[in-house]
Amino acid sequence: MFRVIRAGLAFCVAGGAAFAGSVAYVAPVVPEVMEESTGSMGGSGLWLIPLLVIALIALTVGNNGSPD
Repeated sequence: MFRVIRAGLAFCVAGGAAFAGSVAYVAPVVPEVMEESTGSMGGSGLWLIPLLVIALIALTVGNNGSPD
C-alpha cells in the first residue's frame, strides 16, 4: 500500500515540476529600434517640392507677358 502512495506522490511531484516551467525567471527582451538620424528632408525626395515651387515662381516672374 505504501508503495502505491509513494509512486502516486512521485508522479504528482514530477508532473507539477513538468508543468511549472523553468525555475529561473527569464525577463522578456524588448527589441531595440534603430532610428536613422537624417536631416529634415534627407533622402526622401521632399527637397524637390520647394525646388519646383521656386522654379515655377522664377518662370512666372521671368515671363511677365510684355511683348518685345
